[in-house]
Amino acid sequence: MAIKDTPEEWRVTATVTPFQGNKTSVRTDDVVMPDGSVVSRDYQVHPGSVAVLALDEEDRVLVLRQYRHPVRQKLWEIPAGLLDVPGENPLRAAQRELYEEAHVKAGEWHVLTDVYTTPGGCDEAVRIFLARGLSDAEGERFEVSEEEADMELARVPLSELARGVLAGELHNNCLVVGVLSVLAARAGDGLDALRPAEAPWPARPFPA
Repeated sequence: MAIKDTPEEWRVTATVTPFQGNKTSVRTDDVVMPDGSVVSRDYQVHPGSVAVLALDEEDRVLVLRQYRHPVRQKLWEIPAGLLDVPGENPLRAAQRELYEEAHVKAGEWHVLTDVYTTPGGCDEAVRIFLARGLSDAEGERFEVSEEEADMELARVPLSELARGVLAGELHNNCLVVGVLSVLAARAGDGLDALRPAEAPWPARPFPA
């Protein structure tokens, strides 16, 4: 038996959208179960996201610290953002986020991993990229606002982030997955064997 996620869609007999926000919404589906019963499932409909684990020549990761109101904490994170431009290429979105949040560009990109953040209650899919060959971006810095206006930037050794993840000190999903994925890739076939930056992404298909 292959250990691999596979597409499947159970029959939906009714759908309503009780909440519609600026970027996301909440949907309620009536879903037919294998025994023939019908149950309601509420979930957040999300456009998808990209995140960037930017690794410099000193094996440091570019991280930022940002207030997250739902959990009432300031979290250390990697640059990330919504796929809120219809049809946008995920790589272009990731490059934009790295520029806007850190004023950095990268010369080498790979797909690090693809995840569903909370598949029991949200359809958000995130593609996490590995970016290397970092340098300062040209031009003026992007003007930030709201929570991002209070953002702190740092470059932290990968080993220190891994220690913080395993110690329960760092909790951001993309940072945790990204850091552990880099370590797993190194222990396997190496970072250069990762998927190319334009690899297909069935969860959020994009034009070639």
